[in-house]
Order: sequence, then C-alpha cells, then structure tokens
Amino acid sequence: MLKRGCEGMITLMNKQQIILAYFNEGKALRAIARETGIDRKTVRKYVRDYEEKRRQLFDSNKISSSLEIIDAIVEEPKYDSSNRGKKKLNDEIIARIKFYLQENENKKAIGQGKQLKKKIDIYEALIEEGFDIGYTSVCSAINAINDKAKEAFIKAEYSQGDVCEFDWGDVRLFIAGELKYLQLAVFTTAKSNYRYAVIMPKQNTQCFQESHAKFFEHVGGVFKTMVYDNMKVAVKKFVGLNEKEPTEGLLKLSIYYGFKFRFCNVRRGNEKGHVEKSVEYIRRKAFSNKDNFESVEEANKYLEEVCLRLNKILQTTRDNKSAIELLEMEREGLLQNPPIFDSARIEEPRVDKYSTILIDSCHYSVPDNLVGKKIFVKVYSNRILCFYENEKICEHEKKHGFNEWTIKLEHYLKTLKKKPGALASSLAMKQIDPRLQKIYQDYYIKREREFIELIQLIYEKNLEEILQAIEVLKKINPIDITTEKIKAICNRGEIRKEKGLTNDISSTSEIDKASKRMLNMFSELIPTSNEDFREEVII
Repeated sequence: MLKRGCEGMITLMNKQQIILAYFNEGKALRAIARETGIDRKTVRKYVRDYEEKRRQLFDSNKISSSLEIIDAIVEEPKYDSSNRGKKKLNDEIIARIKFYLQENENKKAIGQGKQLKKKIDIYEALIEEGFDIGYTSVCSAINAINDKAKEAFIKAEYSQGDVCEFDWGDVRLFIAGELKYLQLAVFTTAKSNYRYAVIMPKQNTQCFQESHAKFFEHVGGVFKTMVYDNMKVAVKKFVGLNEKEPTEGLLKLSIYYGFKFRFCNVRRGNEKGHVEKSVEYIRRKAFSNKDNFESVEEANKYLEEVCLRLNKILQTTRDNKSAIELLEMEREGLLQNPPIFDSARIEEPRVDKYSTILIDSCHYSVPDNLVGKKIFVKVYSNRILCFYENEKICEHEKKHGFNEWTIKLEHYLKTLKKKPGALASSLAMKQIDPRLQKIYQDYYIKREREFIELIQLIYEKNLEEILQAIEVLKKINPIDITTEKIKAICNRGEIRKEKGLTNDISSTSEIDKASKRMLNMFSELIPTSNEDFREEVII
C-alpha cells in the first residue's frame, strides 16, 4: 500500500507513486486515491500536471525550456502558503504546547530524561483535550518555539584565587595487564588555566572528597569558589526548577575548607567554560600515547608528569605566561589550606571465622587472634586501615571487584601452627610474595611448621634480610637451609650493625675468603647436641 508522508503534505515519493500507478499500472484515479490516502482531487491534479509538462517537453525545441520543464516534472511538490492563515493554531493551542515543552524541561531537571513527551505525544495530548489541530501544525509550532536566537556568552573576568572548576571523565587503562574502567578527577583554575588531574577508582563521595583534598594540598591553598555541573556526588536533589540541594559530602568539604560552591544550570556544562575541555585535553594528551601500567599509582605518577608538562606551556591568551607562573601569582588570593581532609569512611565490622572482615563485598584478613571481635576500619578510595584498641593492626590495598579476597599469611601464624598441613593449599599461600613461595618450594616442602616460624621471623624483620641470609647459607651448604640458621645469620647482621661493621651479608667475596670462619661462627651461635651439625661445621 502506498503511504503519505506528513498529513496534508505530498512528498516526492508520493508524487512518483501516483504517476507510476496511473501511467505504468493503468490504475484509476479513485483507486490510487484509496490506496494512498491522498485526496482524489490532488491525485488528478498531479496526473494532469504531469501530462501537461510531458507534452510541453516533447513540443519544446529550446534546450533551456526543456531543462525548466524537466525540473518542474521531477521537483518536490510545493505549496503556496503565503496567503494561508493559521486557522486552527490559535493562542490557546500555542499556550498548551508551551506548557508541555516546559513540562519536559522540568522532567529533565529531576532526572526523568527518558520520560519526555515527543512531538507526537504532545499532538495526541492536544487531541485528547479536544483541540482541532493537525500533526504537522503542532510540529511547526514546536520548531518555531524551540528556534530561539543563538545564545550570547559573556566573557568572564576572574580574580586571583577566585574560581576553580571540577569535573569527572572516564578512562580505560591496562593495569597489570587487565583493562580497568577508571575515573579521571579534573580541576582547572579559571584565572590561570592551571590543570590538575588524578585517577580514582569510582565517582563516589570518597573519591570526590579525596580528589579535592589532593588538589588543595597540591596547589597549597583553597580556591574561594568551586564550580560543578549536576553530578550525583555534588547534587543531592533538585528543588524547584533551578535550585539544587548539595550532598552531605560536598557540604562537609565546603565547611572544612571554607569554599563556596555553585552549580551550572541543567544541560549547561559550557557555563563551567574551562574544565569541560580540560577533561578531554588531559585524557588525550596523557593516555593516547600510553595506557599500560603496572599499578594505578604508576599511572597517577605518569599523569602528574603530563600535567606538569602541559602547565609549563606558554599561553598566548594570558600574556604569554604559563599556567604554573600564573598559579604562583594566584596563590596570594587563595584561602589558607588546613591539614589534609580525611575522606575515610568509618566502619566497625566483626571479624569472621576465616579471620577476615567484609568491606564493600570484598574480604580482607586480620590477625587470627581477633576472630569474633569488632575492629575499627578507615576505608579510603585505594586502601583500608584496620585498628584494634586504638592500635593499627594492618593495612590493605582496597579492592574494587566483587567477592575478592586479600589474605596475608602473617595473619594466620597462630592457626597455622596448630594446623600446619593447611598451609600448602591455603589462599594465603597463593597470595604471598612469589619470592617467598619459591623459598617454600625449594626448602620447606613437608616442613610447614618450620616455614611458619620463618614467616614469623619475616614479620619481625623483613623479607630482604631473609633473602640475604639464604644467599649466605647457599654458599655454605645449599641443601641444608633451616629457619634456625637463617635466624642466626640475621642476628649476626644486627651484631655487626651495632659494632659499626658492614652489613652486606650477601657479599660473596667475603664469604669466599672466610668460609671456614663463618662455619665456626655457626657453631658458636647455635649451641646444639646435634653431632651431625657439629661434624658439618668442622669440615
């Protein structure tokens, strides 16, 4: 079935269908009108007009005349509306159309952007209200209302230390070989155009507050006014058309640092002016060339270097001065920066039977003597600190996945001493330093209890010292590495340090020159009745 375009309008496609149906298919005018839904008088008009133009084309001997006739045949149907008045589109209908358009704007303001009335919905609403109006008239009226003059922008002049703008931007980076979806917190000062950015795991209140704390610490002061768009971490809800209620997180920052804040109007990100471009600019300059890092910390260090390079560029629009130079001048107008804001979230979880706590759907181990007890936890964007009875008991890198486990072997020494057989297959064993795993594989298989004692020794000293002691023992007897001997070497290192001697216990030249003396040292340090060991020392 042939179809019309907009009601009351004949398209070029309709014109083509009418002509082909009449001349090629031999259909009657009435049948064409019924199939297309176009008035029979209109169908007749186009058929007759086509016949007349065709006749003129064949009778014409002038090329110019022929071209004009061809254009007339194939051109889009036109309507002379110069003398046609808006008989049905009256002031009352226009007022109702404006009402529905304003209703759409109100919905946008409160986050109901997917529930707006389209033109057809407004048309149907008007019909239900009893208005006699065509759909195309409604479309034309809406277009006319929305066809406002181009908005004029007023160039702003800023005072020293007055305004800084903030925005988020997403960035995808490979962290330790895995593609991560991260957030870019970007600050741009209005006066100096100084840019600062930091990578954060999420767009939540903690990251919002922490990024501000880092920025104020970085510039050494606080800007008097911070500018935001209508981001969720800043705007709690809309009150009326233009008023916004700030979030508790933003209010806390504002109270602590003493800055005022203002929001852009809805869908007016351009009112920030600087930072909208800064997000794209920094992201492109930093990560279009490099997007692979071992850690988020490494990526942030690289980002800091990129921002420093960008801020050194001379700005022709600012008297050929760099952003760094202008910021130095601007510092005089900044508010005093208090001690860095603690953006941690406080929780008091209970330690479960696995000696872990649950934070944001991820598990973190704590010392196993705390099973069943409540502990005090400070949760930051990238780390968590655990306390018990006002003493720090451990620190973990914060995970951002689901049901991830972070286990530290030293937290399970008490339990493992009772159940040493559980060590080899434990999750803790799989998460320890690979160097420590190698020590276990090389020297401690089937000697789990002694390995647990080594872990305790590492906890008291450090892994590097243990590795150095093992290197010493390997030079003496590589097939007999024990925790007691490692401990003896470590203690000897402390004695040498107290006497002001060199502590390079891994020096192979020293070992080669005095291996026999070193062996006898073992005999003195480890009193034992083990004849095999004494025999080994004497050799």
